[in-house]
Amino acid sequence: MKRPSLKSIRTWIIVVTLAGLAVYKLQFAPISVIAHTLVKGEIIAEVMGTGTLEARVKTTMSARIQERLMEVLVDQGDSVKAGQLLARLDNAESKQQVAIAEAALAAARLSAARVQADLARSEAVLTQAKLNHERMSGLIVTKAVSQSDADKSAEALLVAEADLKRSNAAIAESASQIGVAEKNLLYRQKQLAFTEIHAPYDGLIIRRDRDAGEMLVPGASLMEIISLDEIWVSAWVDETAMPSLKVEQPARITFRSMPTRSFPGKVSRLGRETDRETREFLVDVRVTTLPENWTIGQRTEVFIETGRKSDAILLPSAFVTWKEGRAGVFVNAGGKAEWREITPGLRATDQLSVAKGLTAGEQVLRLPDRQKSPLAEGQRIKLP
Repeated sequence: MKRPSLKSIRTWIIVVTLAGLAVYKLQFAPISVIAHTLVKGEIIAEVMGTGTLEARVKTTMSARIQERLMEVLVDQGDSVKAGQLLARLDNAESKQQVAIAEAALAAARLSAARVQADLARSEAVLTQAKLNHERMSGLIVTKAVSQSDADKSAEALLVAEADLKRSNAAIAESASQIGVAEKNLLYRQKQLAFTEIHAPYDGLIIRRDRDAGEMLVPGASLMEIISLDEIWVSAWVDETAMPSLKVEQPARITFRSMPTRSFPGKVSRLGRETDRETREFLVDVRVTTLPENWTIGQRTEVFIETGRKSDAILLPSAFVTWKEGRAGVFVNAGGKAEWREITPGLRATDQLSVAKGLTAGEQVLRLPDRQKSPLAEGQRIKLP
């Protein structure tokens, strides 16, 4: 049997040594970890959503008639009062139409006065014809007048009655003409009023779309005005947060332009429809204090407070690990890593409270972010 060479023996010794070192390093050598000592404090549970700043009441101002824009009296960024004149259209033609309608109404009223006088004359003639006919009827019996004179009085009575009917018809016709003239005048006055555009409420002009000289058509946007009574963030929130949300919950809002500062708010209303693709629904959060500079449509993050607890054991979320669907952490047990199951409590953005499983003063462990392999039960640890 051929004896192994010295070179082969050295090679095997090196391999075994390296393997032993690897096993020792994996099983027995301490591994560097990040440790955190648990303390008690206050935790605020929050639900986060992303949305945009909006006004609850927003109106697009437009013309109701087609006419040329003569002047715009406000610009974007201007505060306005209810009823304030915002813009004026060319009103020359409308004024002329109002004058024509006023003249037509005056003519109708003069005509009514004339036919009223005709009615009075017809009534007087009829009264006289009746008296004359009654006298003739009495005299014909005594043969004091001829039959021809009696017939003429009867005919005069019929004519007087016909004249009265014609006068009454003329009165009705003139009243109708006055009604038409009054409605036409009212219509023309409304058309004239439409040449002035007024603010519907106290608010702020956030956009101006037209300048003097342009032709406006009904429905075309002239400017946009919002009410400052309620400015809110329409935030998209995951549907899983729905059970914990309710109206009037406090919230804080951060703007993309000022990410380090939060502004107070309250939940104003909850949406009742979930987006079928993103599985999110809208929550409107009223902003009680706005930053100095803001814009409608500005992107924000909303954090809605759903719970608060003082004297809670606080655990950074980065230290939580999961085994078979159970939450737990690695704790420092005499220089070794020991996995322990926990019962989470309230959850904040980057930490949670521990309802059961840990006590204040214990050290929880995790590997540095660069570490690929997971921390193992019973593994020796080395603190920084």
